[in-house]
Amino acid sequence: MWTGGEFWSTGHRRGGSGGRPPSVQVSYVSEATPGRENEDFVAAGPGWVVLLDGATAPAGVDSGCRHDPAWLVRRLGGRIAALLALEDGQPLPDLVAEAIKVTGEAHTGTCDLENPDSPSATVSLLRRCGGAVEWFVLADSPIVMDVGEVRVFRDDRVDHLPSYTLEGVRRSRNSPGGFWVASTRPEAAYEGLTGEVPVESLRRAAVLSDGASRLVERFGRMGWDDLLRLLDEHGPRELVRRTREAEETTETGPRGKRHDDATAVFVRF
Repeated sequence: MWTGGEFWSTGHRRGGSGGRPPSVQVSYVSEATPGRENEDFVAAGPGWVVLLDGATAPAGVDSGCRHDPAWLVRRLGGRIAALLALEDGQPLPDLVAEAIKVTGEAHTGTCDLENPDSPSATVSLLRRCGGAVEWFVLADSPIVMDVGEVRVFRDDRVDHLPSYTLEGVRRSRNSPGGFWVASTRPEAAYEGLTGEVPVESLRRAAVLSDGASRLVERFGRMGWDDLLRLLDEHGPRELVRRTREAEETTETGPRGKRHDDATAVFVRF
């Protein structure tokens, strides 16, 4: 099952002058792993995009939570989207921290929020404010921008852990020297990567779950500039189609899985 959308919107103009409001075109597709519930979340509004990629727990791991990653990304992503829609200029890390806190309060009475294996997710955000486009990345869902050259913003700390055993990942999750995700600790939001680029230099951008970046990062079928060109010329649906095709014809490694939820957002400025 897949969902998708496309719309034109006007970005928030903070302290702007008169004239025609800046327009942003956003198109996206989100497709679940075949036969499974989608654990990605995507939403977009006037001048902003939010994408979350829920982490699927290994079989047999007790998360201490009655909810699954799909519940977490809907709750957390919906809260982030609601805060972005207020257009009040709240710093992106503060906004994510508030959303994690409120989401935790929604199930603190039924779940063990101290369990390090509690459901978690990546968070990637874009927001236009005046003459800049702000970005935020927590964990490994990349943001790709064309600013005359292609720039990739991705938190790759999860790729450099000392151990990938269940216990090794558990020790590293949301710990100094490890990797950080959105789960039960609001302070994780301040470990995300963030920055901004001038809007006049930005032609187009993509926000991707790692299931939609596989043609570059896992399969090596194209570069980031090729991926942006594909999205621009053929749209997110074609990117996901080619990803599924590659999944069927490529051997998976020891840490890999054949299929993954795939969410691709393309933004034209």
